[in-house]
Amino acid sequence: MNKILDRKMLKDKLEILRKEGKKIAFTNGCFDILHVGHVRYLKEAKKTADALILALNSDASVRSIKGEKRPLVSEQERAEVLAALECIDFVTIFS
Repeated sequence: MNKILDRKMLKDKLEILRKEGKKIAFTNGCFDILHVGHVRYLKEAKKTADALILALNSDASVRSIKGEKRPLVSEQERAEVLAALECIDFVTIFS
């Protein structure tokens, strides 16, 4: 199952989850240099709901927040690493 979704696909998944009565948690961030603090935070967030949705800042967004030399890791690679975490159900990239 692909856990990296565009907005339309995520909207469709969320509608299904809501119809099933699932509790949904949402978080966002840059996650440019993923570390154990991030992972612990995400695991705790997942404990609050049936599904954890993560909105990942795009490369352009990270650059505007953290400076021209960032991100160190591309949005696609960051999304792939985050999607590999068991605690995250879906990842979407936003600007």
